[in-house]
Amino acid sequence: MPTEEICTIALTRVDGIGGVLFRHLVNTFGSASQVFSARKEKLLKVPGLGKILTENILHQENVFTEAEDILNNSVKAGVKVVSFKDEDYPARFKNLYDAPPLMYVKGNGSLHHKRTVGIVGTRQASDYGRQATESIVAALQPFDVQIISGLAYGIDISAHRAALKNQMSTIGVLANGLDIIYPSSHKKSAVEMLGNGLLISENPVGTLPVASLFLARNRIIAALSDVLIIVESGKRGGAMVTAEIANNYHREVFAVPGSIFHKYAEGTNGLIQSNKAIVFTGVDQLAENMQWLGGKENCSRQAGRELDMSLFTEDESAVISILMQKKECLIDDLSWQSQIPLNRLASVLLNLEFMDIVSQSAGKTFRLK
Repeated sequence: MPTEEICTIALTRVDGIGGVLFRHLVNTFGSASQVFSARKEKLLKVPGLGKILTENILHQENVFTEAEDILNNSVKAGVKVVSFKDEDYPARFKNLYDAPPLMYVKGNGSLHHKRTVGIVGTRQASDYGRQATESIVAALQPFDVQIISGLAYGIDISAHRAALKNQMSTIGVLANGLDIIYPSSHKKSAVEMLGNGLLISENPVGTLPVASLFLARNRIIAALSDVLIIVESGKRGGAMVTAEIANNYHREVFAVPGSIFHKYAEGTNGLIQSNKAIVFTGVDQLAENMQWLGGKENCSRQAGRELDMSLFTEDESAVISILMQKKECLIDDLSWQSQIPLNRLASVLLNLEFMDIVSQSAGKTFRLK
């Protein structure tokens, strides 16, 4: 049997094994190598696996060769492979049901920075958008914030460069392998980011940038961000997708308002109008909302990161994530925010009470214990 690291990479390359099933298999058998060593009858007992995926695991010897090549090429490119079982795996991901099983990481920054702010927006940024981005990042510098974005044209690269200018750590989340900088015109900035920051991707070296990977990349930007700021966006686009995902992850979302005459303000103004984002009026307002003023920490958020969400069902994870943000919540509000029907939610909450995760007080109000 190959090394555990190669087995872990290999399991992600098996046809039909996504992030959710990957974590379920590793948690069930203890490690990726134990998954490959398991007998057919034991694999068939795993919920959601089935005959076809079981055969894929048992009869895809080529994935080990592929995994070994990925590992060797990663080492050559100075890229570290981080599994969801590793200490270096982002704690912010462990609250999420669809977190990537592996991350490819390059640089000298940390995936556990105390405070993170995602800043995204249109590739066709206006002067107003670029100036707003640079001003926001500079004002965030005293709060020891790490800036998260996607290294794309427009608002993204403005956020990264502003972070570099203010000597702040910044993470670029790529849709492709880390042996490729896309767009290539941002290579100089990307190299500078490695000094006190990171380039990361869920895709191995050699992966080319294609449209579907950019959509998946947006969820990682949202997941890494304690708070997400949309600076400029049309009604549709990657920034709007990221905002939607951030709301689903129960992250705080802010939007910078723009001119009613500018098409790249339609998205941000729309988020504010539909109550999907808080209107951004200044960094002090954001810091107060996040309880960053005076060095205060969001205790519930920090405590929640100690939970390994891969051990919970999708419904349980959704409830826990909401309670991390809200501290306490009425069952009706929990149902509305999680989109879990009341009858099913009552059963979920009962299970979490039995696990000593949540407690109930008067009026069907729930909180994390």
